[in-house]
Amino acid sequence: MNYCQQLTTMPEEKKLFKVKIDNITIQVEPGTSILTAARSIGGDVVPPAMCYYSKLKGSGGKCRTCLVEVSKGSDADPRPMPKLVASCRTNVMDGMEVKSITSDKVLDARKGVVEFLLINHPLDCPICDQAGECHLQDLSYEHGADSTRYEFPRRTFEKHDIGPYIQLHMTRCILCYRCVYVADQISNSREHGVLDRGEHSQIATYIEEALDNDFIGNVIDVCPVGALTDRTFRFKNRVWFTKPLDAHRDCPKCSGKVTLWMRGDEVFRVTARKDQWGEVIDWICNECRFDKKKASDWTVEGVTNVNRHSVISANKYKGGTKPDETIVKVMDGRKPKVLMNIHNISEVNRPEIELGEIMGPPTG
Repeated sequence: MNYCQQLTTMPEEKKLFKVKIDNITIQVEPGTSILTAARSIGGDVVPPAMCYYSKLKGSGGKCRTCLVEVSKGSDADPRPMPKLVASCRTNVMDGMEVKSITSDKVLDARKGVVEFLLINHPLDCPICDQAGECHLQDLSYEHGADSTRYEFPRRTFEKHDIGPYIQLHMTRCILCYRCVYVADQISNSREHGVLDRGEHSQIATYIEEALDNDFIGNVIDVCPVGALTDRTFRFKNRVWFTKPLDAHRDCPKCSGKVTLWMRGDEVFRVTARKDQWGEVIDWICNECRFDKKKASDWTVEGVTNVNRHSVISANKYKGGTKPDETIVKVMDGRKPKVLMNIHNISEVNRPEIELGEIMGPPTG
């Protein structure tokens, strides 16, 4: 083989674009969105996303929570973009410079977007099954205000029955369209969508109809708020009281790889496994999600790796130690004066029993 033939057979190297996000420079392939580039960096640089879903075509551009400032368009055209752009729908250019958390404009815009999303969202976190794993809760905590300026009645909708497995709370919906894309791209048919316009827009079926195809349960996992929840798990337990375990089974319809949410030996619910961005890794079928609610139906692999900053990780740290009682140390060795010892008049919470080590469900 001569030198010319060697040149023709050598694979072409992909040209990478150099982009700077919050003063951190990385190289990514052409066609990469700013959001995806930020995710390759990780940490606080990553813009929040309530509607974008990497596994769903057409998602993104609805919620505007991922707005960023492009201070330099590219090396070829260094002019800044005149307005904030949605990072999920804007691709990087060679030499682009982006500001996320380093821009006051971006932080102020995200605060405004959160306020807008919470205008009609009800304050029912204490009774919502999504509490503890709600992306809107995280977003409002990180970027929201401590009060609202909205003084008008909130939007309400008539209750819509969509079947025995999925509960729809339209008042909580932020119209991210994720569930519509799932039904359109993952399931065999789509019976629901966005009806009406403007403030009357709602997720519903045109005719009162149940959503019952084999993979429709995945709309629960992609919903970032408590608009679509599992009716088989409804009001049964708080998510931080359960322990997530990775498990699998031989399923002819899906991969069979799931997360079991257990309390003792009882399986309270079954969900698909998710990655660090809260996106489903493998879609699961309704049989795995709703019908297999016994631990004997599954082969348990181990404890799910949960983000330490999540409320779900409470009391689930590996190798954690129980903190020492500090009252005696603060009082310089003196024990506090006890007006009444509950253990003398009640058998509840006996001191020799560690409640966290009791096996079995808390309901009886």
